[in-house]
Amino acid sequence: MTKTLGATPPRAIGLGGAVLININAAIGAGIFALPALLYAGAGNFAPLAIIGFAFAYACLAGVFAKLSTMFEQSGGPQLYAEHVFGRFVGFQVGWFVVCANFAGRAANFHVLVSYLAALFPVFGGEIARPLTVVGLIALTTLASVIGTRRAIGAMWVGTALKLVPILLLAGYGLIANGLPATVSLPDFGEVESVILLIAYAFSGVGVAMISAGETKAPTTTIYHSIFLSLGFVTLLYVLIQLAYSATVIEQADPDVPLAAMGEALFGQTGVTMISFAAIFSIATNQLAGFVVIPRILFGMGRRGLLPPVFAHVSQRFETPSVAITFFGAVVAVLAASGTFAELATMLVAAEQIFIGACILALIILWRRGEGNIAQAMGPRWIAIIAVAIVLTIWLTAQVPLDAALSTGLLAGVGTLLYFLARANSREGEVTRFVG
Repeated sequence: MTKTLGATPPRAIGLGGAVLININAAIGAGIFALPALLYAGAGNFAPLAIIGFAFAYACLAGVFAKLSTMFEQSGGPQLYAEHVFGRFVGFQVGWFVVCANFAGRAANFHVLVSYLAALFPVFGGEIARPLTVVGLIALTTLASVIGTRRAIGAMWVGTALKLVPILLLAGYGLIANGLPATVSLPDFGEVESVILLIAYAFSGVGVAMISAGETKAPTTTIYHSIFLSLGFVTLLYVLIQLAYSATVIEQADPDVPLAAMGEALFGQTGVTMISFAAIFSIATNQLAGFVVIPRILFGMGRRGLLPPVFAHVSQRFETPSVAITFFGAVVAVLAASGTFAELATMLVAAEQIFIGACILALIILWRRGEGNIAQAMGPRWIAIIAVAIVLTIWLTAQVPLDAALSTGLLAGVGTLLYFLARANSREGEVTRFVG
């Protein structure tokens, strides 16, 4: 029996906003180190490796995209798992995704302050650094609480400020040096590491599915946003990699290849330009996470998996303010205490868990033939799902054993929390399949 709950946030996210969320979730700090790492492993073949992986990843993205056409509520993988496997598995998937983001967001705020301190040393002081970290978390939380449209607007500005310098650098690099003139054969012993690097770079292009409950026409908007985002990210990575390969920079510090490339092309101005781009890139990546991840907590609150306070919607701002504030508070505690590092090592396998849950959910829904899914999914989906399964199994095989064992420990904690919550559970909104 469904219990009538309070107001829901308005559907404020259109196609442009969904694409923006996906792009910023994928493009954060990694893009500023990726070119040198890929060049070291794949040489001038790195752009082809990116394109090849993008086609394989499109099958995995296709699984997310197809599932997004079947639900209109917020939650993404947590919602899909809950609908297909029940409340216990749904809780665990939500628990993993949220915990992974608690740790990841806390770590990234420290990276953001490191870039700020490189330009403005005042932020790197013993007292100023932790205060800046907490202040930025509070600012990001506030930007997410005061309105989804405002947060999307801030992301548009931040995205422009991070992409313009990168595109200027890559474009000028290709104009000045042309396409790579020499052939640098890939090191075939580095194939696995190259694929893992590219996989990390593409992760995030489907996160808009989590905020389906606040998306206009979600069953079509999110589907299109995933593939548009994947195409844009692929083209951007290929362009940057081509420009970097053509420039061929001998540098002492391979951790900052775009900064070294900027220095080679524009001098110190190029370094400053890329440093500012990195700051806005990480900031918009963080804001995208704060916009979507708390919607998992919100959806779990509405469906009775978490206390009903998580389902609260601010009357003034029309956002799930309690879920967002709670998310920001936990990130701040982890960032201030430094415990995010230990938690992050426990969650290396978390992403593969919810990816696997999504693949199994789609297969089961297809076999059940719910709605018109049997008619909508033709024989080509056998190949799409097969590639997604192979890719997921391979990525899972790369997870270190200690990380897998630690993730099992985290699952045990999640189980305890689930049964504690169940003792005080109440009826809530049910998952609604619309496919």
